[in-house]
Amino acid sequence: MNLFRILVVVCLLGANAGAFAAESGSGDPLYTLQNPPAYAMIGDLLIARPLLVVATVIGAGVFVVSLPFTALGGGVGDAGQALVVDPAKAAFVRCLGCVGEGFERRK
Repeated sequence: MNLFRILVVVCLLGANAGAFAAESGSGDPLYTLQNPPAYAMIGDLLIARPLLVVATVIGAGVFVVSLPFTALGGGVGDAGQALVVDPAKAAFVRCLGCVGEGFERRK
């Protein structure tokens, strides 16, 4: 199997992870959120995480460039949260394969 076919299969499995996770498990939303299937973890690891790391780096660059303007407007905290902190949390703290906000405290 060539690399392109493998990438397409992983993309399709990763894109459908939320739908399959909602249908599988005990029906309890916490169970499906905290115990994603293996294909959701693989898609997250190979596709979503690298894209989120790139988004964090680009967001940090945009934040630095826009810092003088956001400082004048008083929105430095909001800009930093939206451009750097949120993508970084999703890339590094969120549980592998979670489709929602997996970086929240588990109960």
